[in-house]
Amino acid sequence: MPEAYDLDLQSIQEARRLATACREAQRQWALADQATVDRVCQAMAEAAFAQAARLGQLAHEETGYGVPLHKRLKNEFASRQVWESIKDVKTVGVIGRDERRKIIEIAWPVGVIAALTPSTNPTSTAIYKVLIAVKARNGIVVAPHPVARGCTHEAVRIMAEAGEAAGMPPGLVSCMQAITLDGTQALMRHYAVSLILATGGTPMVKAAHSVGKPAIGVGPGNVPVYVDRSADVPKAAADIVNSKAFDCSVICATEQSVVADKPIAAQLRAEMGKHGAYWVNAEQQAALERALFSPDGSINPRSVGKTPQKLAQLAGITVPGWVRVLVADLEGVGKDYPLSREKLTTVLGFFVEDGWRAGCERCIQLLKFGGDGHSLVIHARDEEVIMAFGLEKPAFRIIVNSWGTMGAIGASTGVAPALTLAPGGLGGAISSDNITTTHLLNIKRVAYELVSPPAAARTPAPDVTGRAALAAELPPDDAALEEIVRRVLARLQG
Repeated sequence: MPEAYDLDLQSIQEARRLATACREAQRQWALADQATVDRVCQAMAEAAFAQAARLGQLAHEETGYGVPLHKRLKNEFASRQVWESIKDVKTVGVIGRDERRKIIEIAWPVGVIAALTPSTNPTSTAIYKVLIAVKARNGIVVAPHPVARGCTHEAVRIMAEAGEAAGMPPGLVSCMQAITLDGTQALMRHYAVSLILATGGTPMVKAAHSVGKPAIGVGPGNVPVYVDRSADVPKAAADIVNSKAFDCSVICATEQSVVADKPIAAQLRAEMGKHGAYWVNAEQQAALERALFSPDGSINPRSVGKTPQKLAQLAGITVPGWVRVLVADLEGVGKDYPLSREKLTTVLGFFVEDGWRAGCERCIQLLKFGGDGHSLVIHARDEEVIMAFGLEKPAFRIIVNSWGTMGAIGASTGVAPALTLAPGGLGGAISSDNITTTHLLNIKRVAYELVSPPAAARTPAPDVTGRAALAAELPPDDAALEEIVRRVLARLQG
């Protein structure tokens, strides 16, 4: 018990020390010119990219989640692709002029960012958050998930070292090492922190929104994928299995349940099987439900980011060695159907619905059961069906004919490359965007008069009888001011 108590105190003290140092460094960094900002960010991006494979291996070894090769790819995405997407964004000085409205826009940093990072994508999320924060002339203190503190700290250390060598003030980028709940709370509540950027599970995001500071928080996604009768079924099948198997399904935008249009459902099953999908029987399904979830519906951490073979061992069942994804037929959505929840591991639910309208309704049920506002995938070639899904689904990323994982983060689509995917008001967030550097940038506006205020808004001129009283209230003229100054100086000298 004393050791735990001491660790809490160490964590709180570390949070205070890093936040205070970050604020001092950020005050210097706020004066940096654009060339300096870009040089520093590029140096950090290059350093992280060069260490992407090692950091991916560290993340896998420390957390036990996912696939080292895939974590390397995410680190490369977070460093190179994220940097490419923001490197030409102006974040210093005048960033816009509207001649018609006579407005000049000037960039201004938010201040110190407290960044909470998850265990599922620890190094890649830290790399990405450091880049988007520093590019906007903010400071950042990263609070990693306790089970990923070592690899996260190493990713941040690499970037801070490279940034400081390129001219960044020491202390602008840092990461906590003594991680406890009390320490993370102390960081979020610290007076030097201006904004909280939280990526992780629901409890973490709720905590971020509860401290009384501006917060951008993103949580779970229960992403459905609808495959229409108009789809390229072989491509859809390959995309779904590859996406679900990528890093053992720890990206929040990974497909969680397939909704197949009835006329192509059998073909889709067969095609998915060719790519490593394995349908479990009723007994195996029940065993998986017990292994993946507690009775209250919470995810079993031991099941997160695991291969089908490791999940089978956990559940006490047997599956072939060639299997990449486990699939369970489902008849409904909700608490009575545990595998209709978000599953941060290699298990998919599978529904069959007749027609896109029925498929639409099933997707809405899935989104409302834990994924409101997040993401949805659709495979179709009928543009009317695609647009109907875009208009009607309560999700802010509608990924068409691509992987849920790669599409939602902007690796295979044109949305902003990001590893924090906001679910909008539906999901309890302030934004519905992929969070990037512009979300961590304040803008001042210099606005010139376009039209004179209306005459009715002016105070009527006083009548003659009131002018004497008015004159007594007016400030002295220049001559009177000079006389006052002369008298005051004479008193001081006397």
